Amino acid sequence: MSLSRYCIRLRPTATSSIPTSRTLPSRRYASTSNTPTPDPNANNPILAEYLKKNPQITKARAAPPAQKPPTQGSLATNSIFSSLDPGRARRAKTNQDATRRERDPAVMAAKLDPQPEVRRRWERKMVIKAIQRRGRLSRNQIIKRTEREYSMASEFMKTSVKKLGPLARQIAGKPIEEAIVQMQYSKKKAAVEIHNHLIEARDRAVVERGMGLGIAEGNPLAKRVIKLADGTRHTIFDQTGIYVEQAWVNKGAYGMDSSPRARGRVDRLRLPQTNITVKLKEEATRLREYAEREKREKAKKIWVHHPDRPITTQRPYYCW
Repeated sequence: MSLSRYCIRLRPTATSSIPTSRTLPSRRYASTSNTPTPDPNANNPILAEYLKKNPQITKARAAPPAQKPPTQGSLATNSIFSSLDPGRARRAKTNQDATRRERDPAVMAAKLDPQPEVRRRWERKMVIKAIQRRGRLSRNQIIKRTEREYSMASEFMKTSVKKLGPLARQIAGKPIEEAIVQMQYSKKKAAVEIHNHLIEARDRAVVERGMGLGIAEGNPLAKRVIKLADGTRHTIFDQTGIYVEQAWVNKGAYGMDSSPRARGRVDRLRLPQTNITVKLKEEATRLREYAEREKREKAKKIWVHHPDRPITTQRPYYCW
């Protein structure tokens, strides 16, 4: 009985102090009449005296600034609707004349020639070098002018040098098409990225350097078998064919990740990032290198066991 009386006492009793309806108006249903709000600075004598001394401030506050009328735009020069715009040519000529008048050589020199003294010293050095060599080009200059090459680095991939290095050695020295096939059927995860990179590098070499266009330009195909530097034989069907001359791997910045462990501990993981760079050249480079090796081999003298030469450092006694 005592427990039931205690429970009855804990029951909440109804009170009449809580209002059944909201008597205070809400902000949402507040009055939205257009009654002017009183100016808080109206009864400020110091502000009134300041505005009286400076009437331009009062005018600026009373009249808002006039907006600039919008100007009519024009179509771009490469737009497909440029023929439908009759005044495009006239506006383009006007803009071109205005641009020519606004150009200042002193302002342009800050960007085109930021270090004039360095440029003058470089020009003087090149002139002196040309005079010393009597206008003859060096071997490297001749190679740069007669042979084409293209280098391209890939984006950084989430892999290590240990995994990407064997793939780089696998494609080095192979024709570009064969290297693409090797990466296409490789089981390595990074081979997919290298396959896409080789395709992009080949396309850029064709477009930007004009490589691999022997058949398109009508050059006759001359089949030739040469011997490479490692002793293997290689057959060349087109002198403008593209091959991977070099392929190397570079390290990138390490990424960070966490690995949860026992007892509430967390291990920090260092995720490596690596990219690959390929250098593409034409088969004409291999032909030149083969000719240079053959020339060096023919220039070597015959080795003999005991050549005839004068005996030197003679002594009348034994040296032991």
